[in-house]
Amino acid sequence: MDPVAEARVMAALEAVDAAYSVLADTCTDGVGPAFRMAVAVRLEAAARHHMGLSYRVAGEICDPPDGPAKRGVKARLARELRVNRSEVDRRAKLAARVRGRRVGLGSDALPPELPRLAKALREGLVGEAHIVEVCKALDALPRWVSPVQKSWAEKKLVRHATKQDPAFVAVVGKALDAMLNPDGVFDDRDRQARRAVTMGRQGPDGMSKISGYLTPEARAYFEAISAAVRPGYHVPDTEQTAVDATTDIRTPGQRRHDALVWGMRTALESGNLGAHRGIAVMVIARTTVQDLEQAARAVADQSVPMPPPATTGGGSWLPMRELIAMAAQGAMPYLAVFDGHSERPLYLARGQRLATADHRIICYARDRGCTRPGCTVPGYGCEVHHAPAWVPDGPGDADKLFFACGPDNRAEAVGDYETTVTAEGRLGWSDGTGPPEVNRIHHPEELLAEDDP
Repeated sequence: MDPVAEARVMAALEAVDAAYSVLADTCTDGVGPAFRMAVAVRLEAAARHHMGLSYRVAGEICDPPDGPAKRGVKARLARELRVNRSEVDRRAKLAARVRGRRVGLGSDALPPELPRLAKALREGLVGEAHIVEVCKALDALPRWVSPVQKSWAEKKLVRHATKQDPAFVAVVGKALDAMLNPDGVFDDRDRQARRAVTMGRQGPDGMSKISGYLTPEARAYFEAISAAVRPGYHVPDTEQTAVDATTDIRTPGQRRHDALVWGMRTALESGNLGAHRGIAVMVIARTTVQDLEQAARAVADQSVPMPPPATTGGGSWLPMRELIAMAAQGAMPYLAVFDGHSERPLYLARGQRLATADHRIICYARDRGCTRPGCTVPGYGCEVHHAPAWVPDGPGDADKLFFACGPDNRAEAVGDYETTVTAEGRLGWSDGTGPPEVNRIHHPEELLAEDDP
């Protein structure tokens, strides 16, 4: 511990808070446009200084210079800052690239991976978008580019980042790539490092945007199934494999979408995808018997409104019409049906029986995701948590099994949390500072029903 450093930091933070209070309370209606412009420049510089310090502290929390990091520290940092865990991971990764690191107490610090970017960040000369473009340009260079060339590229990028906007830096990055790798030579390791598919959040209409980079192998597979879904073939909402091509009004992009659906559905129906956390890889959905009955009537009678969508194990919502169609095609081996009033399971449809699969399906249906309050990890990413704690030959009933993501499950196991089954059959969590609480983030109907303070 360093009490002198702690006192200096806290005093400085108190001064910063006091300065922000003065700025917020001071009316600037009559200062004039020139002065406001100067203030905007100063505030932007202050925000960048603040960001640089935040990265440094985040890096020191996740990789302390004075000892090993505590278990679950990233999850706790995300909770304290009220940010997503992925944001903490992003900050920690960037901090690891721009801060020197000591291999032991009293030893000299190793230079950062990106020393010029670290200096500009420390001096408040670059913003978040500048950092993104600098790192994107450097990471796009192939592995065979020498350290000297990469250092030169960083120098050019950072120099422009301190004087120009992020779009300008992106252009510089493309120019550097064209200069250092004019023939576009990449080896398999470069391609594997860049491979990625990103699926955006589900929009109000249920659609999700995807983007990313396919390896040559992945593209070859996609091209093959896309070619098979030519005009007239594998048209949705038809029972025939092929129909008259002149009646197929799909665009090429729509046919590629249908090819992706067809390929994934065929893979799931094959039963050859193995198991995920103890059950066969498949789509899992949850609904209530009231909604299921109403949906069946709505399919036959258009005057009956379609009920709200079902919820999948991944946390997305699935329109009831599509759920019924998937079940009819055999693409929905697991469908958990609950009573809409008591929220108790009434029916579990399954294509095959596994020793403990039914318990996990009930967890999908009841918990929908991690039960630790505030955690957004959906059911597909969760482990089964035992409450009370698991013991050999102990009870394995469904009402003693709950979902928890890996980090939270381990945090509870080492004593960071205590869990208790509530009277409603939900799992309550407490960190010792208050009573147990349940996670309502996977239950939007409960979030909307909560009274405002």
